[in-house]
Amino acid sequence: MPHAVSMPATGLQALILCGPGSSFPTFTSNPDENPKALLPIANRPMVWYPIDFCYRTGITNITLICPPSAANAITTALNTNPFLTGLPHPRPDLVAPQGLDQNTGTAEILRLPEIRELVTSDFVVLPCDLVCELGGDKLLQAWMVKAASLPDLLGDGEPPYCNGGLGVWYETKAATPIKGEETDFIATAPMPKPAVPTATDSLLPHLSYLTYSMPKDSLNDLVEQKSGFPIRHGLLRSHPKLKMLTTHRDAHIYILPKWILDFVQENERLESIGEDVIGWWAKANWETGLFGKLGLRKVLEGLTEKPEVNKTAGGNAIMTESSLLDSPKARESPPSDFRKRQGNGLLAKPTEPIVPPILAYIHPSHADAPLLRRVDTAQLLLAVSLQLAKLPSIEEAGLEAASPFAHSKKVAYPDGVKPRTTITRQDSLIADNVMVEEKTSIKECVVGANCQIKEGAKLFQCLLMDGVVVGKGCKLTRCILGKRSGVGEGSTLTDCEVQENLLVEPKTEDKDSKLMSSSGLEASEQEMQDALEDLDEGDDDSVMLG
Repeated sequence: MPHAVSMPATGLQALILCGPGSSFPTFTSNPDENPKALLPIANRPMVWYPIDFCYRTGITNITLICPPSAANAITTALNTNPFLTGLPHPRPDLVAPQGLDQNTGTAEILRLPEIRELVTSDFVVLPCDLVCELGGDKLLQAWMVKAASLPDLLGDGEPPYCNGGLGVWYETKAATPIKGEETDFIATAPMPKPAVPTATDSLLPHLSYLTYSMPKDSLNDLVEQKSGFPIRHGLLRSHPKLKMLTTHRDAHIYILPKWILDFVQENERLESIGEDVIGWWAKANWETGLFGKLGLRKVLEGLTEKPEVNKTAGGNAIMTESSLLDSPKARESPPSDFRKRQGNGLLAKPTEPIVPPILAYIHPSHADAPLLRRVDTAQLLLAVSLQLAKLPSIEEAGLEAASPFAHSKKVAYPDGVKPRTTITRQDSLIADNVMVEEKTSIKECVVGANCQIKEGAKLFQCLLMDGVVVGKGCKLTRCILGKRSGVGEGSTLTDCEVQENLLVEPKTEDKDSKLMSSSGLEASEQEMQDALEDLDEGDDDSVMLG
């Protein structure tokens, strides 16, 4: 399968954040045993897609980061799932820091000691739910041309640090819009046009300076609070031409310089990379005073080491955080080493640090643009899986022309399909060891491995995870069925989600429902006792009032 391309090593590291999957309550009710990163998208584990993106970019130093409670499940998948065991070498590493739990913010992850020790170069941060057909090598080239600093790339790693960053946004109102999909608000400013024409496949025309970034919900709150959207004069002075986008979404693809770790460490209030780190960095390029308030001078000059903190007999620190800025170390000039390099041609660095640029790549939204989507809701899981099912297989298109997400065959196990069945192969995907009985109809569906479709069943635009059993004569429309679930014969389900291992009773008719087991939802003895006490108190109050 063409899931990796042989490319020169980039020297960058990749961190793939494997979150809890709270937006998939039906399928990740126990995120430790069934983490979001292992949910199937078009029959491949979700985390396979960002790993594949890294290999196609030329990045082989890949680390998956997850909470310790989910480490066993992901480790098992890395060692047993055929798509993950088939990854090229070197294989991804898995790190489960002790301080990481299901509620840790993405920026807070970068503060963990294990992660700070792990990252030794500029790096890429990706979410585990990313599906990106775009070649990461082109993104990397765009970053190197417009945001990276040649002295930083080729020098000895001495300050001041000049490398900038790059983020990716895409249009949500594309060919397959999803109702209720999250969007972000961004404001961008045009970059100078190149003096020479760019290649037709270059991403440079789609780059711009990022000046403002926040989730759409935060924008709505701000507009409500201020009765309008306030625009600072400093922004207009720095960037007279602005483009404001409200239907795009942050793909959470970030190419970041190593100094961003110190920036996050210096600003403990930063919780998320997208909203806080990128948002404040973008503002620091034009808002007067932020350069100092955010400690960027210290960070870029390499003066972020904490001074010794002396404690009194009572254990109170003498030097506080505020006195840190006034310490002799903070007032030092940049190291003399880099000032001597000012006449060193290409490797010359500026005498005074400036805020490196943060760029935005706005992915084009035309019909034939490469697929770029985050898959963090059940609706997106279904829509993107069905979209990938329409890709021609390697058998049909050939190895060179096939998409990196193409499967070897549309029907992996033809012998399991009985005669007198209807499967629309151009828009369906049937995995290994699937048994399909006679008189069945499968249209625009993705069927996982080891599923059984009984006689007379009709499936339309459905996603079946591994080991699902669909009973005789069932009619399923736009449904997602979890692993090893079963639908009793004669059932009719429309727009439903079925939890893994759940057996739907025969002849069930349901629509727009999440069918889940009540197991684990029962009240504990303590909760029952508290409820009874509340009732008793309520009765006493009634008597007294009477």
